[in-house]
Amino acid sequence: MKRDIESPVKLMLTGGEAVARMFKAYGVGPIFGMGGFQLLPFYDACRRLGLKHTLINDERCGAFAADAYARVTNRVGVVDATLGPGATNLVTGLAESFNAGMPIVALVADAHRDYAWKNMTQEARQLEILRPVAKEVIRIESIKRIPEHIRRAFAVATSGRPGPVVVALPEDVSHGEHEFDEAELWADEHTAIAQARRSRPDGDDLQRAAEMVANAHRPLLLAGGGIHISQAYEALYALASGEGIPVAHTMSGKGAIACTDPLSAGVFGRYDRIANDLVADADCLIVVGCKLGEIATKRFSIMPRGTPLIHIDISAEEIGRTTRADVALAADARLALQDLLVALGDGAARRLRRQAYLAEIPVKMAQWNETARDRTTSKESPINIGRIMGELNRNLPADAVLVADGGFAAHWGALLFDTKRAGRGFVADRGFASIGYGVPGGMGCQIGVEPGRRVVALTGDGGFNMTMGEMEKAKRIGANFVLCVFNNAASGYVKALQHSVYGAGNYQSSDLHELNYAEIATHLGCLGIRVDDPDKVAEALAQGLANTSSPTIIDLIVTRDPARMLPAADNRTLKVVKGDRPV
Repeated sequence: MKRDIESPVKLMLTGGEAVARMFKAYGVGPIFGMGGFQLLPFYDACRRLGLKHTLINDERCGAFAADAYARVTNRVGVVDATLGPGATNLVTGLAESFNAGMPIVALVADAHRDYAWKNMTQEARQLEILRPVAKEVIRIESIKRIPEHIRRAFAVATSGRPGPVVVALPEDVSHGEHEFDEAELWADEHTAIAQARRSRPDGDDLQRAAEMVANAHRPLLLAGGGIHISQAYEALYALASGEGIPVAHTMSGKGAIACTDPLSAGVFGRYDRIANDLVADADCLIVVGCKLGEIATKRFSIMPRGTPLIHIDISAEEIGRTTRADVALAADARLALQDLLVALGDGAARRLRRQAYLAEIPVKMAQWNETARDRTTSKESPINIGRIMGELNRNLPADAVLVADGGFAAHWGALLFDTKRAGRGFVADRGFASIGYGVPGGMGCQIGVEPGRRVVALTGDGGFNMTMGEMEKAKRIGANFVLCVFNNAASGYVKALQHSVYGAGNYQSSDLHELNYAEIATHLGCLGIRVDDPDKVAEALAQGLANTSSPTIIDLIVTRDPARMLPAADNRTLKVVKGDRPV
């Protein structure tokens, strides 16, 4: 029934409650935060309004959890932090979301405006610190403008290339009161989820791209994380299958199509199976939703000069930044792929012409998988991480999500893990590649996925040492994911680098005291399983996946040999170029 506009409902609200009501209007999921005096009205409103707010133990982990939630839902992840150290602790997490294009709204408390810059407790130039890792920083100066500012925050977070928006709420605005018309507290449903405000490519550029693809005999699609943000799976597969074009992916783009699909060429870049050779031999490259940064291009070394290249990206400024593009399609990935398929018309003849080329892909992939069998079925003790990845491939359900921490967890996962269907089945923090993402990332994903869907997270012992306190939160809120800890008593990636650059035995500050994480798990209220026999890995995974009454921590005793800690290179035979990262 239409409300009588002559007699609007009036609501006397604190600034904190106005923010909470706007969050509720946007249907936000879990809010991760740690409060302080400035945000007390917001917290009280969350309680009364029934918003899902959960106390975190570290603001960085709160930002990581919100980021992971956003990745598996495409909804805006929300985190809050108190004045000063709470706000500055968000920097690493927001940098991950900023670089990865994840929609985040971060509510941070700010100083009382009447007393700001008079040596207020915990006051710092926090907005200047946060500004470089946010798409926009909004400081609310007027309580009556809160609805407008929150709508702006969600619009910026989800439109164009998504990213984090910081909303600063001064103490006096948070605790102050204003009489709102209830009708003012509306949300724009079109900006509640990414990708919002989609754009199509230029028509002339589209025709040039279509001609380039049509004339190619060995075209190759290179898919980045933008495929997930745009939810462009069907459009990508329609182009790939309709035209007969294999698909390679970045670490973030894994799941653009199923890794088990005959069209999948696997990961390209620093780690690859067969894709880098395909890039070298291609006569047309279609890059979609990928920035072509260091990892994807193997430190800018694999992109061939002279090969026609079409670059599709929502951010026009990324096109041509690292690699020359012959055709730039500055547009939403899904719409651009759909339009390109229409412009190409019936691809049956071209698909037939490329039949021999397409037949190479599964053959080469099978040959590569055979070369990796020594790792994926290894009986070494301590356990070869490749065996763990092999068991994950063999035992995870098709709808499971694998979360990989920074460092070698992500590298092993990117190279050896196979998604069995299109979608965000692999989550790695490649925006900033921070160590410590595994625990909060696993928790955020488990909260975000559908009930019954299982999440497994990979982290090293170093990453777990940073964040193990968040397992208390996972237990408290029922985020019952499975955490695999690669226990090698070292900061493994750093130790492997030191080994490759300086030789065996020349290690500094890369060793850890070995802990029994299975025993620690029981004290955190989790199921703990310790595995040192490679033949027991599958059994431990099955036990963890079956346990839905608490989080599970599987303590995996993995290789201590720094020459064998990384997936694609035996450091004993590695050639090191001075001044360059060897692995």
